[in-house]
Amino acid sequence: MIGSLMMRVAAVILVVGMIWGIEMGIRQNFAMAAAHAHFNLVGGVLLFVFGLYYRLVPAAGGSALAKWQGWLHIAGSILFPAGVAVVIGKGEAFIVLPIIGSLIVLAAMALFALIVFRTSRA
Repeated sequence: MIGSLMMRVAAVILVVGMIWGIEMGIRQNFAMAAAHAHFNLVGGVLLFVFGLYYRLVPAAGGSALAKWQGWLHIAGSILFPAGVAVVIGKGEAFIVLPIIGSLIVLAAMALFALIVFRTSRA
């Protein structure tokens, strides 16, 4: 089920994100704070919330659309903050990476909204 996968991936992302934050704090170099925040919030928190919804509403989590949404969000939640980090570290020449990543996340969020409207009770 995609919900369980999303929650497991979110847990891994959050552990990696916490280690990344600790590393920044130890070095007292917070240049990557924006990438770190997007990684934790988009990759960890949102992914976990989506997974919880899919577990709580099995009709939503069992759909093919949910699988597409889950995989899109997983890909986008890694590419988006990684792209932000590359732009911070290497410059504006790589701006296409976070743009593509953010558009993938937006598409996944739009799919999730559609799934919620189709499966939630008023």
